[in-house]
Amino acid sequence: MTRLAIAAALATAIAVPAFAQSTATEFYVVQDSSTKKCTIVDKKPTTTTTVTQVGPVTIKTRQEAETGMKTIKVCESK
Repeated sequence: MTRLAIAAALATAIAVPAFAQSTATEFYVVQDSSTKKCTIVDKKPTTTTTVTQVGPVTIKTRQEAETGMKTIKVCESK
């Protein structure tokens, strides 16, 4: 029983960091094609959406996306 508990703990210790890394969220700055308003999304835009990606390919944190959105020319308030 002790061996089983140790094996389970070891498997969990190995799997948790790998799972956390694979589910890390990435953010994208996109512009709605009809309203021209920029927003931050956590899913990469596809060709079937009504938004166009205007920022860098991926942004690691929401805070970086918010800061970056302020520097993107098409996202400036008019």
